[in-house]
Amino acid sequence: MKKENTNKTANLVSPVRPEIKRRSFFKLMGGGIFIFFNTWDPLELMASPAKKGKDDAPDFNAFIRIDENGIVNGFTGKIEMGQGPVTSLVQELADELDVTFDQVNLLMGDTDLCPWDDGTWGSLSTRFFGEAFRAAAAEARAVLMQLGSEKLQVPISQLEVKEGVIIDKNNQNNRVTYGQLARGKKIERYMDKKPPVKSPAEFKIIGKPHFRHDARLKVTGQAKYTGDFHPEGMLYARILRPPSHASKLVSVNTAEAEKIPGIRVVRDGDLAAVLHELRDKVDEAIVKVKAEYSGDDMKVDDKTIHDYMLNAGAKGDIVDEAGDLATGKSISKTMFTSQYRGPYVAHAPIETHSALAYMEGDRVIVRGSTQTPYPAKEDIASALKIPKEKVRVIVPFVGGGFGGKSAYQQMIEAARLTRLAGKPVMLIWTRKEEFFYDVFRPAYVIKLNSGLDSNGKITMWDFNVYFAGSRGSDTFYDVPHRRTMAYDEGNSAPKVHPFFTGPWRAPANGNNTLARESQVDIMASAAGIDPLEFRLKNLKDEKLIAVLKAAADKFGYIPAKGPSGRGIGIACGSDAGTYVAAFAEVKVDKNTGHVQVIRVACAQDMGMCVNPQGTKIQMDGCIIMGLGYTLTEEVLFTGGKVTTQSFSTYEIPRFSWVPKIETVILDRQNEPPQGGGEPAIVLMPGLIANAIFDATGARMYDLPMTRERLLAALKKV
Repeated sequence: MKKENTNKTANLVSPVRPEIKRRSFFKLMGGGIFIFFNTWDPLELMASPAKKGKDDAPDFNAFIRIDENGIVNGFTGKIEMGQGPVTSLVQELADELDVTFDQVNLLMGDTDLCPWDDGTWGSLSTRFFGEAFRAAAAEARAVLMQLGSEKLQVPISQLEVKEGVIIDKNNQNNRVTYGQLARGKKIERYMDKKPPVKSPAEFKIIGKPHFRHDARLKVTGQAKYTGDFHPEGMLYARILRPPSHASKLVSVNTAEAEKIPGIRVVRDGDLAAVLHELRDKVDEAIVKVKAEYSGDDMKVDDKTIHDYMLNAGAKGDIVDEAGDLATGKSISKTMFTSQYRGPYVAHAPIETHSALAYMEGDRVIVRGSTQTPYPAKEDIASALKIPKEKVRVIVPFVGGGFGGKSAYQQMIEAARLTRLAGKPVMLIWTRKEEFFYDVFRPAYVIKLNSGLDSNGKITMWDFNVYFAGSRGSDTFYDVPHRRTMAYDEGNSAPKVHPFFTGPWRAPANGNNTLARESQVDIMASAAGIDPLEFRLKNLKDEKLIAVLKAAADKFGYIPAKGPSGRGIGIACGSDAGTYVAAFAEVKVDKNTGHVQVIRVACAQDMGMCVNPQGTKIQMDGCIIMGLGYTLTEEVLFTGGKVTTQSFSTYEIPRFSWVPKIETVILDRQNEPPQGGGEPAIVLMPGLIANAIFDATGARMYDLPMTRERLLAALKKV
């Protein structure tokens, strides 16, 4: 008995932390059966242990509602920015409740309706929230079975569920639907004894490929992003921006801007903006605002940043250590010393940071493109000096984030402006503003010394990463004498970055994996051993061995010593609990320095895979996005002035770049789920660097691997 979901947008657009009382929730949501769950652990505690304090006692603060028509509504503080939880979380809820995929609505990212969540980042949605969500759904099913038993007057052991219908196994006509149990009732229930979640053998929906639940909405243009909402009386805003991150506003003259009919100028301390009902008018007005600034820029730019870092006096912390480096050096036949460097990299989402703010009585409502609706709510309340209960944040679809939309400056700005203007205000950053205020992936330097014995075994490993973090710096290989140092991971040095930096899809991991996998290839070539054979010879980690062999098989790899001239590269690593390996074939034009990636085969061990179709899309996206920051992406700057301002100078991957991509997801359904949104991207710089070396004999140490850098490297061969 299939209940068709006719409200296809409810689960995708609108979507309670303990301060949202059940009475308020009932008032907002209407009738039906409400089931509450104590999800502090792991949903809140694992995401942000520091959040648990005396004023935040655990509460039954995750909700599932069963409508009178049998539709199941799930509520989550996670958001959808293209990574796919809008589909995978529905699969998990449907499977545990024994309903069809189409019987589930998912309401996301509304701080009035959804349970508190620290944010959507770190590939945590499936790993942590998904597990809590499944547990909540299992409890919901147990509650519904209890209600069904009472309704049908038979013991629970005599009941079964099919597509949301509870059936008496001894009398198939004695049945009741979830919707019938919900009709005209308002019941709050929870179980004292928590039921177990289903085993993989019981799955009907989890583990099966499902196309994206939001795909039709997006390809037909029905999907709503922040910029698609236009309440009556709305004004567009442009804000006066400084020329540098070191600049401080001294004076403002808005006389020329105010001559434009309908333009309204507002000022609140450091915030100066022009408002108009037409976007092109605020664009015209903002350039007419005259301003003076003071402030000195740091004496550093994109060409000198790496030396600046090494001379900053950063303190190093030991991340990993075993054996003794001096002993490792003494037993090494050959030593290898390398330095790897990378620039600042922008997130460059297609949708720039956007926000719509308006008033409902004495409450401020902000729709915005953010990965962190609850922190945004708290900081908006703080900026406006109002109780946080007076702020509601609603996150519609987000047009890309990659970590960059963990920040929400534009939402605070829009909230301040709507209070000043008394009307709804839409603020959509220009691409120039997006580059200027982005929290870039930090520039970095990695110094690596390693040793090799006469049998092709790695004997010493001295890994030192500066100013970018230690994620992904794991040695992985079986090295008896090793040490990994992270410099300034705790901000021990004087300020080095001239602007904000922050998380960028698998923060630091791609840099560290580039250094490790390049260094391993350098040693394999020196030892005269095939690079796959060399890795397997020096690995004991069974998961890495398994993904390497799976990727090699999918690629059809034939062993050869490097450089073989074939243009084949290998890399492996781990991120978000997932083990990953890839093989790539590239074609290099030695006259122009152009690199074309022909094909990539990638294998992942990610434990239980909820949606193989969604995972493949994520792997493909990682591989394609990784091409950009490997080959072309670089933020140019002088001091606090960001000179990269558009896609005319910041080149992201194009359709013509996309290689043939083949993926393998290892069958690990009996293991806990791990993250799938970031692992494959960490391989791309090392993978392509190794493929370039195999094709040409030229070793690339710096990102991006531009044509100019490759041509320079070829001259050294």
